[in-house]
Amino acid sequence: MPPKSKFTRSEIVDAALDITRTEGFHAVTARALGAKLYSSPKVIFGLFTNMEELQQEVLKAANICYQRYLKEDMAAGRYPPYKASGMAYIRFAREETELFKLLFMRTRSRDEAEQPADEMTEILPLIQKSTGLCAEKALLFHLEMWVFVHGIAVMFATAYLDLDTEVVSSMLTDMYMGLKTRFQESEE
Repeated sequence: MPPKSKFTRSEIVDAALDITRTEGFHAVTARALGAKLYSSPKVIFGLFTNMEELQQEVLKAANICYQRYLKEDMAAGRYPPYKASGMAYIRFAREETELFKLLFMRTRSRDEAEQPADEMTEILPLIQKSTGLCAEKALLFHLEMWVFVHGIAVMFATAYLDLDTEVVSSMLTDMYMGLKTRFQESEE
C-alpha cells in the first residue's frame, strides 16, 4: 500500500505539467514526479489509480491552459474574435510548445480528434456573421482555415518557422479573405 501522500492531486498534476513543459509528455513518469516533488515515486499511487489516470488529468490541465489562451486573445480585442482564436492557437504553439504537441500533435482516433461541440457552437456563428455563409459552408470554411492555422502552429512548435506576429496576422487575413471571396462567389 502506498504511503499517505503529503501532496494533493492538483500539486502532482502541476508537477507533471511542468515536466511536460520542459521535457515533453513522454518524460512524465512516477520516478520523474518523485524527483520533481523530492519524494518517493510511489507518491502518485496514493492519489491516482495508475499512470494513465494521471496522464488524463495532465491532458485536461493542458487543455485548460490552451482555453485560457483562447479566452485571453478573444477578449483582448486586438483582432476580430475568429481571427483571435487562430492567433491564440499559434501563440500557444510558440509559447507552450510541449503542451501544444501533447494536445494537437499526438496520435488519436478520429472520434477523439473531433472538435468539441461547444467550441464549434461558438466558432460557426462568428464565421456565419462575418461571411454570410450557411452553417454547412461555414463549417467547411472553418476546416480549411483551421488546416492553414494548424500548419503554421506546427511549424512554430517544431522550430521550422519563426515569423513575426504581424506577418502571421497578415497571412491569416490573406487566407481568410481568399476563402471568404471563394465561398461567397460560389454562393452566387
